[in-house]
Parts: sequence; structure tokens; C-alpha cells
Amino acid sequence: MRRVHRRTDKPMTGPSERVYNFGAGPAVLPEAVLREVQEHLLALPGAGMSVLEISHRSAAFEEILTSAETNIRALAGVPEGYHVLFLQGGATQQFAMVPMNLLGAGATADYVVTGSWARKAAAEARRFGAVHIAATTEPDGFTRVPAPAELELTPGAAYVHLTSNNTIAGTEWPEMPDVGDSSLVVDASSDILSRPLDVTRHGLIYAGAQKNLGPAGVTVVIVRDDLARRAPDGLPTLLRYDTFADSRSLHNTPPVFAIYVVALVTAWIRDAGGLDEMARRNERKARALYEAIDGSAFYAGTAEPASRSRMNVTFRLPAPELDARFVREAADAGLAGLKGHRSVGGQRASIYNAFPEAGVAALVDFMREFERTRG
Repeated sequence: MRRVHRRTDKPMTGPSERVYNFGAGPAVLPEAVLREVQEHLLALPGAGMSVLEISHRSAAFEEILTSAETNIRALAGVPEGYHVLFLQGGATQQFAMVPMNLLGAGATADYVVTGSWARKAAAEARRFGAVHIAATTEPDGFTRVPAPAELELTPGAAYVHLTSNNTIAGTEWPEMPDVGDSSLVVDASSDILSRPLDVTRHGLIYAGAQKNLGPAGVTVVIVRDDLARRAPDGLPTLLRYDTFADSRSLHNTPPVFAIYVVALVTAWIRDAGGLDEMARRNERKARALYEAIDGSAFYAGTAEPASRSRMNVTFRLPAPELDARFVREAADAGLAGLKGHRSVGGQRASIYNAFPEAGVAALVDFMREFERTRG
């Protein structure tokens, strides 16, 4: 069990060997992007200084910002009438910004609760107005997402909020449900740009970058113009979507370095074949892991098959002490970050866009060997 799965597909230069990073976030980045960052960190081409030093008002950053926005618009098919914003505060700040901007006096917002983060989003929204839980799978232990028929939507709701992928529970919506005339607001932090996306079905999409888009420090918000301008007059300037829509995210100093990496990651997705190719790769990776789990009496998946995530594969072993041993020995073998969330335990393999298929194969091999020797 001491076989070490060191990276041999595209090793980084330098004194440290890379392992396979299954962490849920901050998560694995494309190695080609890391190399480019490394190569240009001291002096960005054409700027004569590090990207960590350039002004957010400079021509160099204008090019970076334009590239990041252009790439996201092209990949996701973002039409005219939608803004692409780069904000700070993480996706968790959007739990408050969404109702502060969109939930007017006397209105009700619908929330679909499918996991811990969705539950926290609903709780935060209650600070600002009326919230109706349109559906929840908490009684089922968040092991699935609701069927469309289970949604009890409020006529004329200010918006309907859901979380597209639930990192802790390992569930994901196969497709976005029809919410009628209400605006669909989606926390897509852990599966954004992992598959084709119909932006026109959404009023607002938000995502922390640190899983599929880049490093921690920037949150991407795609918002329809009418919603960006719904904020009440008394809302503070830096908590208004229209502030950033009108300034192209440059009202104050943005997270320059994080946006730079987002521009590189989205270019990597584009050059790899776009969202269709990401979807194919992600489906192959997830299928390989789920087949290993389902083909064994030793491992048990925690999510119902129809709701399984392609981004976060969750499973358990027959006993908690085996779970702990699996995590420890996997880490020793170069398979890092497999411990499940502290609230649920078990194992969690996060296999976002940049996670290589070779790493999934290495985990499957380890699982088989662990079962053979510990089962």
C-alpha cells in the first residue's frame, strides 16, 4: 500500500513533486496555467513588472480583464443584456447580495434547499425579506435533488434560487428546472463551465472561482441587466450590482491576480475544446469512479444515482476507522484531499475541469488495492 502516485503525465519543474489533488476547493488548476503564471510572475510580457504589481487602471490589466470577460462570454454563450462581473467576498457574500438587490419590499423569494450551502443561502436571505422553501431534500439527508414536480413555486416570486452542484453531498442537478416567469438565480460555484450552459434561462449566475475558474479571491457573477438595476436606493454602493455593471468591475481595486488566472483558465478551456469537451471529459472521469464504487461491495456511494455529481464523487467504506485509514494511506500514496467534509465524513473525490483523467485512474487502482488488502 506504499505505492506513491506521483504526477508523471506533465510534471512541474522545481524541487517539489506534484500529487493528485482531489481537494474540494481551492482546487486543482491546469498545469499549463500554473507554468504560465510561474514563467511570467516576475515580469508580465509587455508590462515590465509582475502581475502582482500592475495597476488595475493600466493597459495591461485592461487587456487581462477584457480577455477574462470575452472568454467567459464566448464559452457560456452570454448574450447582450447580461453583465459579467468580477467581485470580491466569495460566493458566500452573494448569499446576501442576491436578496439585498433582488428581494424588494413585500416580495417573496423561493429557495430550493439541496445541501448545506443552499441552506445557508436561504438563511441569509431571511435577513432581508420573505423566503419560501420551494423544495428541500434535507429529510433525505441531501442525497438527491428534487424532481421538477416537487417544486412548489410562489406565483410572482422575486426569484428562484438553487445550487446547481452540492459539493458536500455529492449531488448535482442534471439540468435546470423550469421556474416559469420568475428569474432563476443559481449558485454554480462548483460546476460552472463544466458543461454547456444556457444563460438565457437564468437571471443571475454566481460562482466562486476556486473550483473551476481560478484561485480563491474573485467571484464571477453573470447577471441580466434588469436584475442588476433592481437594487433599492438605500443599498450601499459596494453591495449593488449596478455599481460594478456600470464600472466594468472597476469601481474600486479588483482582485487583479485572481482575474488574471481566470483569464488563463478560461483560455485553457477554450483551447481544449470548450464546454462540450469539458462535459465529455468530466463524464468519463465521473463514470470511471462510479463504476469502481458500484462494482464493489466494499465501497458505497452516498448520492442517489440519478442525482450524482460529476464534480464531487462521495462514498464511504464499511466502517469509520476504514474511512480514516483510506484517507491516510491515499495521502501517503500521492492522492491528496480525499477526506469528506467534516459535517458528513466519508470520502470525497473532487474532479473538476482541470483534474486529469490519469488521476482518476490512479485513484481507481488504489481503491482496488485497498479493498484487496483491507476488505
